[in-house]
Amino acid sequence: MRMSRILSCASGYSTGILVFSIGLIVFGASSSFLQIRFSNTTQEFQIPTRVPKKGPEYPPIFSYWISGTKGDKDRILRLLKAVYHPRNQYLLNLDASSSYFERRRLALSVESEKIFQAFGNVNVVGRSQAVDQIGSSALAAMLHAAALLLQINRDWDWFITLSASDYPLISQDDLLHAFNSLPRDMNFIDYTNKTGWKERQRINQIVIDPSLYFQENTPIFHASETRETPDAFRIFGGSPWSILSRAFMEYCVHGWDNLPRKLLMYFSNVEYPLESYFHTVLCNSDEFQNTTLNNDLRFILSDTSPHVEPHFLNTSYYERMVRSKAAFARPFQDDDPVLQKVDEDILRRRSDGLVLGSWCLDIGMNQSVKANIGNLTSKEDSCSGWDNIDAINPGPDGVKLKAFVSKLAAERRLQSNPCNQQ
Repeated sequence: MRMSRILSCASGYSTGILVFSIGLIVFGASSSFLQIRFSNTTQEFQIPTRVPKKGPEYPPIFSYWISGTKGDKDRILRLLKAVYHPRNQYLLNLDASSSYFERRRLALSVESEKIFQAFGNVNVVGRSQAVDQIGSSALAAMLHAAALLLQINRDWDWFITLSASDYPLISQDDLLHAFNSLPRDMNFIDYTNKTGWKERQRINQIVIDPSLYFQENTPIFHASETRETPDAFRIFGGSPWSILSRAFMEYCVHGWDNLPRKLLMYFSNVEYPLESYFHTVLCNSDEFQNTTLNNDLRFILSDTSPHVEPHFLNTSYYERMVRSKAAFARPFQDDDPVLQKVDEDILRRRSDGLVLGSWCLDIGMNQSVKANIGNLTSKEDSCSGWDNIDAINPGPDGVKLKAFVSKLAAERRLQSNPCNQQ
């Protein structure tokens, strides 16, 4: 069987082809239609003439990378629907521990959604890559995802990484509203240069990640040698979860000076490089060190001891999550009841449906989601049509988050070099 999707190129959108049959993403070509080919059947849907408008007077555009492993197909689809908005771009990725058939079913599930077809802003990586979250293969996967999203469409403002065990605590209308007035070069990342045990145990210890050169996920191994702490740059560390600007991701991918490449070579032999690489690049770059906001907008409960995984979140943490001013939380166990509570009380999302915003005709720009959610009957996506995708209708959560991130930005402006304050 062969399945391919040709994404149309309307004004403001780049063009791409997603070919899943041989497990590759290939970009190029164009068409005035979005074509779904499965076996010998072809369905055509007219691409909407409305595409996201860019500029300071319009909401930003987020570019999401949602990754998972074997058995995560349904979790990724649920997360995708919880964070979907027609303005944004989405790249879904299952690593090498997943089977070809699971990746294929993920792509087919995306193709079956009418709204995803119409806006052509959801792509699935067909070829799997081996990834060990402890090793540098995880860093390579993130840089690869950023490169693909830049190739698919450069008209986005922030790069957001999510795993299948993450979930939003705010709607996309609220998140777009909160970021709307921010300078679009800001980087939300939790960091410090007081790494302590991380510097001794992780940075100086040399590790090898076989997932870089084997097709299947393979555990890292430690070399017997250690190395001294470098003096050519300062090492920073923190949370591996972040919201990074397009300008910074282009800098890391294209590296027009030698710093990103030099640090990539160094961190390829470091344990947990996602907890240090981007932090260190940001704070050692003259161009980007003043663009940091020391907050990753995540709700995560973890111990301070090294190598301890965060606590799984459940209903006992619900009130703390709601009060946290975070945009996302993690990790959740598959289908935990607290996710249903978030869907119902925060996102107003119906089972297997999308989070409705003012772009949906069933809601309307001047009507509330809460008032309309009970009147919707569509089992597929709870949205029978779409309107102005540049309009957003934030609720109280969006207003609160906007005040919080604006305060973070104002505090940063009072510091000549935020990295030196950590």
